[in-house]
Amino acid sequence: MTKDYYNVLGVDRKASTDDIKKAFRKLAQKHHPDKGGDEVRFKEITEAYAILSDERRRREYDTYGQAFPGGAPGGGQGFQGFPGGFDFSQFQQGDFDFGDLFEGFGDLFGGRGARGRTRRGRDISIDIEVSFRDSIFGTKRSVLLAKVGTCDICNGTGGKPGTALEACKTCGGSGRVHETRNSILGSFTSVRMCTVCDGAGKVPKEKCAECKGAGVRRREEEINITIPAGLDSGEMIRIPQHGEAVKGGLAGDLYVKVHVKPHAVFRKEGANLVMHLPVKLTDALLGTTIIVESLEGKTLEVKVPTMKKPVETLRVRGKGVPVGNLRGDLLIHLEAALPHKLSSKAKKAVEDLKGEGL
Repeated sequence: MTKDYYNVLGVDRKASTDDIKKAFRKLAQKHHPDKGGDEVRFKEITEAYAILSDERRRREYDTYGQAFPGGAPGGGQGFQGFPGGFDFSQFQQGDFDFGDLFEGFGDLFGGRGARGRTRRGRDISIDIEVSFRDSIFGTKRSVLLAKVGTCDICNGTGGKPGTALEACKTCGGSGRVHETRNSILGSFTSVRMCTVCDGAGKVPKEKCAECKGAGVRRREEEINITIPAGLDSGEMIRIPQHGEAVKGGLAGDLYVKVHVKPHAVFRKEGANLVMHLPVKLTDALLGTTIIVESLEGKTLEVKVPTMKKPVETLRVRGKGVPVGNLRGDLLIHLEAALPHKLSSKAKKAVEDLKGEGL
């Protein structure tokens, strides 16, 4: 059944925006669940206010009723994201600000979860450059990084080593601070974690002389980085909890962007290594054996068969990029090289070949 939003708020269809707002405030204070009101009724008046407080949506509602574009379909079935179902996202395009409306209702709209969330330090990122060989076979690197880390004198407690703990005077030892905030619905009391004791309820009697009680300080720290085999240039390595530290919480993450230096001979194509090798015309016609130095510095003896085309590819299996316990292949792109200048003897030989129809 179609809802009459004007009737829900108890206002006339010609009511002004201020009249609608006043009516909503009065009803919201009466029916808010945090004050012992009816949650279903509160949802209804909230839905009605969201529509009628927006001029465009109100015009559409007056014209089409509850079936207007963007309206709550089917007499209240739009309660998709609210506790019990209401979807507030549909009203973000209008002028209605739910953030102002529900300021102070933290417990109803997920405030409990937010207070219980573990504090986390800032993520940081750095860039490093590695050789092509190290990017293929993997390596380890150490970098000296200046960042906010856990104080190594007090181990993050913020207290002088060996000092006793006492109840926090700010929160009275509870670890929580009560705050009263005002909103358009009235005054509401919220609870947040005490920032003095970081929710512990206790503080050291004497502060750490090194970090001044902060539990963290800016210092240089050596970070060991493992570069995995087969890494491409521009890829990012995430090292959990090696970012900046925060007292009473977890350190952020360190992101390492790896830049790979180009190689003079090889390039990477997926799991394969690729190289280009010019072949003398006679070797291309008759076949030959060539000596190739692999990326790891070993000597490979590769047989080149008679080339049927000016450009061909040889595949040397198991000499490419490591992938788990396996390796890709080495692809050698052969190209028959034409001589820039022929001697008289060479010209005669070519003339003989021409006579053979070659």
